[in-house]
Amino acid sequence: MAHSAFTLLSGDPVLDRRLDWARAFLAEGDASACAELLAETVADAPHFAAAWFLLGEARAAMADRAGATEAFERVRALDPDDALGAGLHLARLGAAPAEGAMSAAYVRTLFDQYADRFDTALRDKLAYRGPELLFEALARAAAARGRTLAFAEGLDLGCGTGLAGVLFAAVVERLAGVDLSPAMLEKAAGLGLYVRLEAGEMGAALEAVPEAGLDLILAADALCYVADLAPLFHAARRALKADGLFAFTLETHDGDGVILRDTLRYAHSAAHVRALAQAAGLAVVLLEAASTRAEKGVAVPGLVCVLG
Repeated sequence: MAHSAFTLLSGDPVLDRRLDWARAFLAEGDASACAELLAETVADAPHFAAAWFLLGEARAAMADRAGATEAFERVRALDPDDALGAGLHLARLGAAPAEGAMSAAYVRTLFDQYADRFDTALRDKLAYRGPELLFEALARAAAARGRTLAFAEGLDLGCGTGLAGVLFAAVVERLAGVDLSPAMLEKAAGLGLYVRLEAGEMGAALEAVPEAGLDLILAADALCYVADLAPLFHAARRALKADGLFAFTLETHDGDGVILRDTLRYAHSAAHVRALAQAAGLAVVLLEAASTRAEKGVAVPGLVCVLG
């Protein structure tokens, strides 16, 4: 059977059904049966990346660190772009650095698949209120700075389906958006709120802005997919006008620096954010504890921040 270098399906319906059975075993808590079935599957189809990936998850659930590492490394070898996010699992296993573990291909694939149910899942299942918290924080920060809550040029980083745009378009004359997921951008375009939408990375979009070209930069629930915020902060400093503001939410933790949570999202400590802002030449106008979402009914620790 011919195989491409990377495939989510094996090309063999029998093997693809095995993957479904293995996934069901793991969902039922039987990681051992899942791993046994998948070991046979990858022996028959060594290029079956999705099977290797699930095998890694099963072995991790069995506390087989070496076996899980081997499986996830096979996935990454089959798909150097890492659309499945094997690098994140390797980082969680301590087999790779957390910085740089989250690939653009993984984020794009995740949200392209999620686009149709994104808003409902966030609002109804996760009690998401990031845009509302951010808008209220921005209003207080603007007041503290003695400026009106009105902006000429704005950029919504990781704009997704436009949940933040719905609120912020009312105070931004020309709001642009950037996101890695074309499927999410298609939803955002349907709102008719953005003057321009671009498929791409947040950092690259900021760097493309003329110096002092923006009055407002937003990032609602987007920076949890960024391990190293320093380049983004420096790019924001260059792109902001003298009285411009950079408002964003983050997930946080009680330790130092940045960690990769078991949800495969990054959490940044408040002290770390302050230090990065200072290093980039940005003033902390507002930095407060605020949870934007819940997971399994428990509030996820977070920060709402406005830099100037």
